[in-house]
Amino acid sequence: MSQQVNAEVIAIGTEILLGEITDTNSVYIAQMLRGIGINLYFMTSVGDNERRIADAIRIAMGRADIVITCGGLGPTIDDMTRHAVALATDRELVFQQTLLDQIAKRFETFRVHMSENNRRQAYLPDGAIVIENPVGTAPSFIVEHGGKLVISLPGVPREMKYLVENAVIPELRRRYGLGVIKARVLKTAGIGESMLDEAIGRELLEMSNPTVGLAAHSGQVDVRVTAKADSEQEADAMIALVEAQVRAKVGTYIFGANTDTLEAALAEALSRRGMTLAILEAGLPPSVSKRMERVTQPGQVARVERVESPAAVAGLLGIDPLENLRELAEDAAQTLARDGQTVGIAVLAVADRAEDRADSDTGSAFAVCVNGQMRSRSYGFGGMSEDAVRWSGTWAMAMAWQMLG
Repeated sequence: MSQQVNAEVIAIGTEILLGEITDTNSVYIAQMLRGIGINLYFMTSVGDNERRIADAIRIAMGRADIVITCGGLGPTIDDMTRHAVALATDRELVFQQTLLDQIAKRFETFRVHMSENNRRQAYLPDGAIVIENPVGTAPSFIVEHGGKLVISLPGVPREMKYLVENAVIPELRRRYGLGVIKARVLKTAGIGESMLDEAIGRELLEMSNPTVGLAAHSGQVDVRVTAKADSEQEADAMIALVEAQVRAKVGTYIFGANTDTLEAALAEALSRRGMTLAILEAGLPPSVSKRMERVTQPGQVARVERVESPAAVAGLLGIDPLENLRELAEDAAQTLARDGQTVGIAVLAVADRAEDRADSDTGSAFAVCVNGQMRSRSYGFGGMSEDAVRWSGTWAMAMAWQMLG
């Protein structure tokens, strides 16, 4: 079995902490590390402060074999990663003329004048191993300290990805006897996280390799099976064994895997049964109709009605007006599915309400009618809440998919 190697990723930049940008770099690095069997237990974000960056690096070195920093290698005064790594590893910064010459040559290639502050980029912690950066001007480097590696990469995603793929991953493979970590995500719908947890059982959920974990989303839950092995073939075999056990317990709720979508599963179920779909959405942004229209064949969505409020539903469909939102949704779904070959989905919300209100039982509701069978559910949040769109729409599609069998 390959050796256990742990890593930590540190994303550097005050703009991350201010919420001005999303840290996609750490996610990418995590995926690449997983592919070569390196465990990642911590991700850290830290602002542009030399001492705090150094503290974060020291903490990371105390619990990981590899520390990968991302960002802060530019030429400006707030690019502090070089100084912080030197501080954390008790080294001086050393000027490297060869490195400055390389930076200058790249600027000549770009036909851009190199300013004096780019000279800062030619200072690296003493003893650092340079990582050539042919796609940018920010030199990257590796520092070996106390049996640990600190790898510093630029924050520009294009440069970072190139260096990870072409320099970092090959170097880590060379240094460590690495295997692979693979994951397969089983997509479930129509069951809550707690019920799914109970149905799968502790024996599977407490396994150490492969591991089985749950991740709840709005209206659906992912079951992630992750295996660490010496080869992809071995990992695939380990995952397949556990997947079979999971499917034996909760297979009726699994609609797909990895990148499969609930709407595509519902479209396939409609096609299999030779049925069409009719959708009514009132008082909230369209969710079911937009998602289904992206994946269905022409004619598979037979009818789409979008109105501003539940009050308009009765007049549109020619049904009795009802104050109870859930009952109104049921009447609407039944009317949409009147011919027996159409699945009716009605999603309604009180348009001017956001979160749950104590003076009303429901702010949103949905109903699904398939061959005369009815299922429905109501929620406290109204049309101004994002939950009304996410939960009601996804649960409506999940119920329709389940009812089609």
